[in-house]
Amino acid sequence: MRKIVLLAIVVSCAGAVLAGEPPSRFGVDAPELARLGNYAVGVKTLHLVQHGQADVLAFDAAKGSAPLVDRALTVDLWYPARPAPAAVSVVYTASLPSEPPAPPAHFSIPGIAVRDAPPSGTGHPLVIVSHGYSNDPDAMTWLTENLASKGYVVAAIRHDDPPITDRTRLAQPLMRRPLDIAFVAQTLQSTLGADHLVDPARTALVGYSMGGYGVLTAAGATLDPDGGAVKLVPGGLMLPFARGGSLASWGAEGVRAITAPLLLIAGDDDRTVDYATGARAIFAMASNAHRYLLTFKGGGHAIGLSPVPDAMRQRLWDQDWFEDPVWRKERISAINAHFITAFLDRYVKGDQSRAAYLNVPVTESSAGVWAAATPPLAYDAYSPGTSDITVWKGFQRNHASGLELLQAQARSTP
Repeated sequence: MRKIVLLAIVVSCAGAVLAGEPPSRFGVDAPELARLGNYAVGVKTLHLVQHGQADVLAFDAAKGSAPLVDRALTVDLWYPARPAPAAVSVVYTASLPSEPPAPPAHFSIPGIAVRDAPPSGTGHPLVIVSHGYSNDPDAMTWLTENLASKGYVVAAIRHDDPPITDRTRLAQPLMRRPLDIAFVAQTLQSTLGADHLVDPARTALVGYSMGGYGVLTAAGATLDPDGGAVKLVPGGLMLPFARGGSLASWGAEGVRAITAPLLLIAGDDDRTVDYATGARAIFAMASNAHRYLLTFKGGGHAIGLSPVPDAMRQRLWDQDWFEDPVWRKERISAINAHFITAFLDRYVKGDQSRAAYLNVPVTESSAGVWAAATPPLAYDAYSPGTSDITVWKGFQRNHASGLELLQAQARSTP
């Protein structure tokens, strides 16, 4: 992409929200930066078309080629807004694949956004969000609405994945994820930049699960020609994007190609994307990026979506799209929002004061100390993260456990 891209990844991460409460509004135990910002929020739907794209699922082995088609993409856009005083907030409706042979499971989620409300302000940073395999952007409004209330324009792509239950069609998301992300980012940098709604030079990418793979690749991690992603796509269609290596889809050399600031969030008991060879290895290998790794101890893979809607509680398969077996989801989402806000404010908006929320005094959150006699004495006070108080800044006394935050500087280059 022609503009600077700053990168925030929810590679994997992990209680239910009160009935009728929007997931973007967190509870009293949320860390400081998770709270909503000062803007009202609007939402609208955009329809984009990328012409002349290879239809990987229609690859003809006899001819050794795939037909070229127009790829239509729907993008949901959340933005700072000026809604009418009596405007009604949106209720999102979506579905996710259920356990075969059951049909897709439908659900609804309340929001704070007002559909098609007039935008407020100009020159906002642009955030591109890529959901997980067979997910839906409406299940990530805990983040999209929250960031829009803080002055970001957030574009979540509907990737139109095949059902995750049909693994014979895995080649499509492997091929299309990074290409969709790059296309949408470039298009919106141009169109929304021309309208002055966004500042194209301040762009971030956020991805969950398969979306994490997509944003890493779109942001510059070159693919291994012998890796799984390239080999699973027929006809060598991904070879133009490949290079070499051995780590996951990119190889160590590929991950080192990332130079944008990087935030990785993961659970260390992830049964879908192995923690040691996934997020932890990426953190170690991305040596040319200033990077962070936030780990939820005992957390699994299902930590990128909102708390489970009531309609998804009847079957364990449906609930497991949303909920982690160990962590309370509302808590996980609030912690994620806190750190993503700190990261984006610091590296996209250039707010140096946010560095204090990332430069934690102790790596293990449970090791933080805040003596009961140390002011302020209010039970729900946020830690200032200074002096002899080593509880992570922005967390409340007795509410900073089970987390690890690592940080590494970019390697100096000649």
